[in-house]
Amino acid sequence: LSELEALMERMKRLQEDKDDEEASQEEMATRFEKEKKESLLVISGGISAFLVPFSFDDEIVSTDVSRYIEDPGFGYKDFARRGEDHLPTFRAQDYTWENHGFSLVNRLYSDIGHLLDEKFRMVYNLTYNTMATHEDVDTTTLRRALFNYVHCMYGIRYDDYDYGEVNQLLERSLKVYIKTVTCYPERTTKRMYDSYWRQFKHSEKVHVNLLLMEARMQAELLYALRAITRHLT
Repeated sequence: LSELEALMERMKRLQEDKDDEEASQEEMATRFEKEKKESLLVISGGISAFLVPFSFDDEIVSTDVSRYIEDPGFGYKDFARRGEDHLPTFRAQDYTWENHGFSLVNRLYSDIGHLLDEKFRMVYNLTYNTMATHEDVDTTTLRRALFNYVHCMYGIRYDDYDYGEVNQLLERSLKVYIKTVTCYPERTTKRMYDSYWRQFKHSEKVHVNLLLMEARMQAELLYALRAITRHLT
């Protein structure tokens, strides 16, 4: 099977399995912990770098980027150190954008919550209902996997989501691309962009990039707004 056909087959199988029997809460929690730990091992910069021991602390920002910033050492750091047994988890049910973050950000900056919410919803729901040459395809499962994987990298867990879907729908090369775009965008190359979903249209791959960026922004807002809420209370 081609990359496209294999992905569509996995999506179909996931839907059939979901209709037959849902995973228990314990199983879903275990799958999240596994995916969260593995996300710390995903290294940006290329497909061959996946699961290769590496320390970003030793990385020097390229000259092209460093001349635009005051602190060349400033950048993304994983939310936990590799090898830790108990990694922190942000349970989305305890502090959600819809129920908590939205109202707080509106209090802090009038109407900005409505603008952000509209942006999040528009990008999350953005679809042509196509996958390359296939039409009338429901891409909801795939879009949710992409969004939730970004939040998983930030330690955010949705209790009602089975993270086994992430592992089935997102191949390792795509996970490398996702982490690079989300956490180290300056390292993204055209070769990496071309290496995943080769049969997809550029417009569809641009949708992926938009979804990754909005998922990252929402994750950052959740952490920041939760901290503000705790301070206010």
